[in-house]
Amino acid sequence: MRYDLGDLRLFLHIVEEGSITAGARQMHLSLPSASARVRSLEHHAGVELLTRGRRGVRPTPAGTTLARHARDVLAQTARLESAVASYTRSPTAPLTLLGGGSAMHRLVPQALVSFLRAHPDVDVTVSESRTPQTVRMLADGEADLGVVVDDEARDSGLEMEPLGDDSLVVIAQAGGILAGRTSLTYSEVAEHPLIGLDADSSLRRWIEKHLGPHAPLVRYRTTVANLHVLIALATAGVGLAVVPRRALDPGRPLDVCELQHPWARRHHLLAWGVKDRTSSTATAALAEHLRQAALSEPAWAARREESGQHGAG
Repeated sequence: MRYDLGDLRLFLHIVEEGSITAGARQMHLSLPSASARVRSLEHHAGVELLTRGRRGVRPTPAGTTLARHARDVLAQTARLESAVASYTRSPTAPLTLLGGGSAMHRLVPQALVSFLRAHPDVDVTVSESRTPQTVRMLADGEADLGVVVDDEARDSGLEMEPLGDDSLVVIAQAGGILAGRTSLTYSEVAEHPLIGLDADSSLRRWIEKHLGPHAPLVRYRTTVANLHVLIALATAGVGLAVVPRRALDPGRPLDVCELQHPWARRHHLLAWGVKDRTSSTATAALAEHLRQAALSEPAWAARREESGQHGAG
């Protein structure tokens, strides 16, 4: 049997999220499309891979085995591309990778560690950049890859693929203001002192753009330069903070609440520069390391019932 790498990535997302709906959302597929691909996997394997329930799915013993080997296959694919990439690009011409603040917090550093170790002859220039600027630079051939936010990158004409959830949540000290709450609006958030990112940060500007001219008045106790400091201050009880859920360390004691706004639900996309999708094996290898880093991050998305839900396309 020949396995499609995209199907394997989808299956891993489903297993990690415990939900076909959430797995489909990670891959920007509709629920019917994702379900059909899973059924095709099961048909070719000749055995059920998932046990389906009202509140989600879990892998069967065969599914657990497939998931374990799928991770190995995708990792081996990344190493294969890494092994040959240095022969196709001059070490004097570094790759250029762009991404917003949330991508720079965990995703990009993790991908860089594995890529640079595997490619001692390939250098990478990394810059923080808001999605509109990243799209322009990729379209102008000034960058090779970018990690962008889905709703700001539509209709750009660039080739893109899903990397994972980047939805925003509200965090606070465990047992504090948010204790017992599961969700709230930004207006409710603004009733409390906040900690924010600097005014020129990509995430701060993204939030303020979506709040619009009628945004509630916010009291910032302080503003900081990066998510590491922001999360540390929120953990210590200095104030509330709005952060990407995937930036959180699952071992850190925090109360986490959903934001009740469509704009808080967003996804990272991997965007390709106009000249590099077919011309540079090094770029393809870096892209694969970004995919692997996204897959290895904690599965934070909430489990949802499969019935009647569809993934974001």
